[in-house]
Amino acid sequence: MFKRVESKGELDRFNNIWTTVWLEKGFDLDFTEQVLERFVIVTEEGDYIGTSEIKPYSIHNSVINQTAPFADHPKLIHAEGAVAEIDKIAVLNQYRGHNIADLLSGSILYGEEKKIRYYVAMMEPVFLRALRITFQVPFEKVGGKVFYKGDYVVPVIIDLEEMYNNKKQYPWITCPQETSQTRETIK
Repeated sequence: MFKRVESKGELDRFNNIWTTVWLEKGFDLDFTEQVLERFVIVTEEGDYIGTSEIKPYSIHNSVINQTAPFADHPKLIHAEGAVAEIDKIAVLNQYRGHNIADLLSGSILYGEEKKIRYYVAMMEPVFLRALRITFQVPFEKVGGKVFYKGDYVVPVIIDLEEMYNNKKQYPWITCPQETSQTRETIK
């Protein structure tokens, strides 16, 4: 299940997961100061295994604009104020291939709650392929592969509004289901 990061202990776990994955993949570490929301993925056994982070985005001054032409894209110009950046999507190695739906679901439902229309992101090509084939996530490439923070990635705009307005087309979107056992495990 996905869960919002709500405590110092959860933030420490969040940082441990994404830095472990980043170092494993050879990415540069980049700690974010301004954040809208952070999510962790927690197994039924209480293991913290994945992360995602939502950051503010501005066509005028977001650092990601220096890597790809997001600021010039008509969709983003038209939707200014309803765009965010998604970052630090990470799953520990032994859990990869599973739990991705939970990871994505938290970010989609947050976007719906905050009326975010698009996410901008720099995505690893293999993960981007999984988003397209397995999850049919609607996205648009905003250029070819670029070297960014230690690896080649693809700049994309994810059509978040399309997904939360048509959840029946994305049956993998899950809502958090807390039980008393899960709440006790997470404390």
